[in-house]
Amino acid sequence: MNATIISNDEKHYPVLLDEILSIISPQNGGTFIDCTFGQGGYSKAILNDPKTKVYALDRDNNTKKYANDLLEKNKDRFFFYNSKFSDLDKINFNKEKIKTIIFDLGFSYNQVKDLKRGLSFFSDGPLDMRMGLNTFSALEVVNNLDQKDLVSIFKTFGEERDSKRIVKNIIIERKKEIIDTKKLVKIINFSKKKNNKKTHNSTKVFQALRIFVNKEISELIKALINSVKILEKNGILILVSFHSLEDKIIKTFFKLLSENKKISRYMPDNKGKTNILKLEKKKPILPSTKEIKINNPSRSAKLRYAIKINEAKDFEKEVYEKFNHLINIENLSDKLWGIILFQ
Repeated sequence: MNATIISNDEKHYPVLLDEILSIISPQNGGTFIDCTFGQGGYSKAILNDPKTKVYALDRDNNTKKYANDLLEKNKDRFFFYNSKFSDLDKINFNKEKIKTIIFDLGFSYNQVKDLKRGLSFFSDGPLDMRMGLNTFSALEVVNNLDQKDLVSIFKTFGEERDSKRIVKNIIIERKKEIIDTKKLVKIINFSKKKNNKKTHNSTKVFQALRIFVNKEISELIKALINSVKILEKNGILILVSFHSLEDKIIKTFFKLLSENKKISRYMPDNKGKTNILKLEKKKPILPSTKEIKINNPSRSAKLRYAIKINEAKDFEKEVYEKFNHLINIENLSDKLWGIILFQ
């Protein structure tokens, strides 16, 4: 998913593009992976240098039309896969040394505008939210999971403070009729204690449902692990995120693989652990005022990057344990199959 576009189909703005290009130096050549192709903003910019190659992925089938244009213009230098980025390990990169892997974790205006997807709370379309290669929809989540599970999803993935009140009213109303997009927005507005002047009341609940439906947490964690394995030594891993939960996951992952922590200040350094990553900057890079003026959705973007300094060995277990509480909430979707099967 790629949050790089303002509400004008003719203009495409890859977020923090100049900053990314300065980090990855495509003029020096190399092979790059664009894990969230979208409309191809990053890929196009990288391919401007004839010494580069780009492997691009996107789970959204609608991105193929943009990929086809690049395929025609960059034969033998551009390769596209309609695939989830968590499946990086299943793609044949022809034994290329991967210089950089880039993720843009937002979603585009075109995706929001597509009424069939049900991503927008301004839409009368179906409550769907599937981004491609999915199994269940947001409609099935809202109308079938129990009160406790829905509260966990909204509170954790949406950081919604009024989760209990919202879910309580969802449970009451769904006994009367199926909760669709319009009805859900109405319930949220009724349930909120305070109206937020900066963001729509439904923003956090819709974010939580989108994350849950698309399994964005486990997708991201698996993709991060695979990226570290695939990158060559001194390769760069770049992520642009748009909400605090994603940024926390990236920050925690980078910290886990880049810090040789002491168990106690009275104990010697942990010599047994080899750092896999190195952080050039601990704080995220933010869009400039100029970029925000041109492309307002970029205002919430945060760019973090790390350099691979050692080969990755035996680190997956530690990573999954760190994020186990989030993955367990995502796995509540397993309950849906039993409920739907016996309806």
